[in-house]
Amino acid sequence: MKTLLVLVPAAFALAAYLLPSDRLRAWLLPVGGVAHLLLALAAVITPEPLPVGAWLGLDPLGRLVLLLVSLLFACCSVYGLGYLRFRQQWGTRAFVSCLFLFLAAMSLSAMARHLGILWVAVEATTLASAPLIYFNRNRLSIEATWKYLLLCSVGIALAMLGILFVAYSVLPAPHISLQLDELLAGAPHLSRPWLRAGFVFLLVGFGTKAGFAPLHTWKPDAYGEAPGMVGALLAGGLTSIAFLALLRTVQIMNAAGEAEVARQALVVMGVLSLFFAAVFVIKQPDFKRLLAYSSVEHMGILAIGFGVGGLAVFGALLHMINNALVKGVLFLTAGNIHRRFDSKRREEVAGAIAVLPISASLFVAGFLAVTGSPPFGLFVSELTILQGVFSAGRFPLGGYMLLMLAVIFIGMGSTVLAVTLGKPSPRANQVNWNENFLTLAPPATLLLLVLILGLYLPEPVRTMLKAAAGTLEAGR
Repeated sequence: MKTLLVLVPAAFALAAYLLPSDRLRAWLLPVGGVAHLLLALAAVITPEPLPVGAWLGLDPLGRLVLLLVSLLFACCSVYGLGYLRFRQQWGTRAFVSCLFLFLAAMSLSAMARHLGILWVAVEATTLASAPLIYFNRNRLSIEATWKYLLLCSVGIALAMLGILFVAYSVLPAPHISLQLDELLAGAPHLSRPWLRAGFVFLLVGFGTKAGFAPLHTWKPDAYGEAPGMVGALLAGGLTSIAFLALLRTVQIMNAAGEAEVARQALVVMGVLSLFFAAVFVIKQPDFKRLLAYSSVEHMGILAIGFGVGGLAVFGALLHMINNALVKGVLFLTAGNIHRRFDSKRREEVAGAIAVLPISASLFVAGFLAVTGSPPFGLFVSELTILQGVFSAGRFPLGGYMLLMLAVIFIGMGSTVLAVTLGKPSPRANQVNWNENFLTLAPPATLLLLVLILGLYLPEPVRTMLKAAAGTLEAGR
């Protein structure tokens, strides 16, 4: 099963590259996306035994992230079929092939139980996704692509240095292993100074990929210039994978008795991320860049949740799911609005709800969801994290979170309402494109899932979250 989860998207990538027809190539997206989702569901429903010492495998944490990434990709693949009909003149060979390679790399990251393989897989996500950011082929998109490659490559290089420090912390053991089970078993005997140094470099390295502030500077450009479906996969899929990589290092710190160091570092990154997000969402003129700062905000919320521990860990894992799903809603509908108005600027886009009633309505609903408004799932997950914060006696931190969330709600609302309400701007008639079933069904489905998670948490999901939280808290 774990072989198929990587080989199937890789095979679809090869088929997309070899297939000569752009029209037929686009149909590979939903077929491959649904096939991978079925494999992921099978891996979650009937999990294979995880042998101790295996380099690849799925523990509860890996299964959660794998299913989340696969579900998001399947929805985006259906959207992509409608999107590529509008962009066929640019060719789709590289775009479709890289999408499947991106999925294969994320799947490998979710299954990696060896720090070396994890590093390679996370780096592969960078290489596979970079051509996707450049798809619009203009000056701004190539600038965003180079910035993404440069900053994420520096980050992954620092993560490699962190892995070397972790390896050095094993000495003077007779042999050095980077396999996760062996590191966790021997964690009490690791050299504390080298382990702490390794964690700092891994936090900065994988934190760059997740987009913690002030390591987030690639996000506004990449999210702003990439197609909507690529932005959804970056904000919902790639950040979840980067966070999973970081949580693997937290597991080692917990097992070594260094949980407090890891938690305090995460809380610091979370506090900084919330502050930067609050500052830059105010009067943000580009509504796709606005979503990038929203991503920084939610990475900060996740960091605080995992940093506080206890109940907040369960809330953070639930928040990871909700954030990925609602980012799909926002980026896909933002892509629809961008395509119709041929602009992302607040001063050039207005009255979207009059010309794209369903897309704009979903965009507004996504805004309410992402800012933690009831009855959506993010309200429940953020409330759970805040309960964990206050129950831990960290009242100043909880008050700070509430203040930043209020500022971000106001800042995002001013831009979202300006874009969607009012009289349509003249640019609405410059492009002959209208929303259709393929570009509306995926974000509507994702929004429905976020709503369901806000009204009722299904027992299988609750069980999966508890198992993942237990794995992380126990450091095993």
